[in-house]
This record gives sequence, structure tokens and C-alpha cells, in this order.
Amino acid sequence: MNSALWVSKTGLAAQDMRMTTISNNLANVNTVGFKKDRVVFEDLFYQVQRQPGTQADELNQVPSGIQVGTGVRVNGTQKIFTDGSAETTGNQMDVAIDGQGFFQIENTDGELLYSRNGQFHLNSEGVITNGNGLPLAQNIVIPPDATKVTIGTDGTVTAKVAGQDELVDLGQILTVNFVNPAGLEVLGGNLYRATAASGEAVEGIPGEEALGKLQQYTLEGSNVSVVDEMVNMIAVQRAYEMNAKVVTAADDMLNFISQSM
Repeated sequence: MNSALWVSKTGLAAQDMRMTTISNNLANVNTVGFKKDRVVFEDLFYQVQRQPGTQADELNQVPSGIQVGTGVRVNGTQKIFTDGSAETTGNQMDVAIDGQGFFQIENTDGELLYSRNGQFHLNSEGVITNGNGLPLAQNIVIPPDATKVTIGTDGTVTAKVAGQDELVDLGQILTVNFVNPAGLEVLGGNLYRATAASGEAVEGIPGEEALGKLQQYTLEGSNVSVVDEMVNMIAVQRAYEMNAKVVTAADDMLNFISQSM
């Protein structure tokens, strides 16, 4: 196969992967707590036909060699954990993390998962859960006769209960942080799982150490910028077209050779 055909084929595949990532970012522009992805590329190995620095003669060295690249590949995708825009909702069960940190969500098998989505709900027993009914790891229960719930910046949850003058302490929402959040495994449903790349979860009180404070009546929006993604989309389109033109040009060259011989 003509080497240019192979190189352009790798370019087409890489740009197709980048377009898929961009489309996923745009699809989740309104997803609470969503973090955008970016694609990481790397060049493939090189065919070294002449090593740089080899002896041209007894006195002189070749200043540059002949090294022909064989294309590109996607080395990975990376989550960008910058803060999304804050939206005030007026809903007392909506909580945003202002800064670093993740909420701890308990899976059905007891495994701890992690999320930036603070759009919480109450189940039939008054337990604070996420949108899929999975409870917070702290297992905080809101009394049925609670008239108002307050969540402090440090995660302290209190409630005003009918017939009582003093606030009732219900517990505290603790958050966690990771050395490398980009190494978390993305599960969908606004959930992540710790991996060897992310490191162990470090639990703490919101607002202390490197953990961000909690903001009640607020949701963290997606950190996707529609303008940036549209510009990236145009750039990918053009790169894809150029790689496709290389395929056409290489095919024309092969066709010329086959007809001339």
C-alpha cells in the first residue's frame, strides 16, 4: 500500500474520534456537573532510513537524517475538570461544589462512586439520593415533618421541624478529592469510579484543605463552551477534508503509474 494512503487513513480515523468527542461534549452542554473531554494525539513510529549524525565521510557528519512518519493515533481522552457555571435554582435540595471535590454516592452493591452532580432528591424514606435513586454515602435522612432543610458551606445538614424551635442536626455531607481526577473511570449517569491512575479518594470537610465549599440552592452546569466546540468542529472538518484529499491525491498518483507502465 502507498505509505501516504496509510498515513492519511490514520489521520481520518483520529479526526473521526475527535469529532465524536466534540459531539458528546455538545450533547451534554446542559448536563449538570458534566466535564468536557478532549482527545490526546500522538505520532506513530518513524521509519528511519538514515540516522541523523551518521558519518558522511571521515571528517563530516550528516546534519539530519531521513525519518519518515507513519501517521497519528489517539493516545487517550482526558476529562477537563474546570468549574462549570453556577446556576441559582431556589431548590433546597440543589447543591454545587465551589471548587475541587466530588460527592460520594453509594452503589447498590455498596461500592462508592463519585459525582459532581448535586441535583439531589428524596426517596420515600426521606434519604437524600441522586437522580437514579442512589443514596449519598453519609446516608442523611430528612424527617417527613421537616419544613426547611439547610445545607451549610461545610456540608452540615440541618432541618427546621414542625413543632420544634431549635434546628435538628441531620449529619454532614463530606466530599473527596483525587490526586489525578482525569484518571477516574467514567461510568455515565454523572458517576465516576476510582482507578489506579486517579489514586485513592481523600475524604474531607468541604471548604477545608483543597476541597471547595458547598453552595445550596445552586447547581454546577456543564463546563462545555458551545463557541469553543463549534470552532473545534470546524477545525476537525477541515483536517478531515485535507486527509481525504491526500487519499485522493495518492490514488491519482497510483493510477497514473499503473496507466503509464
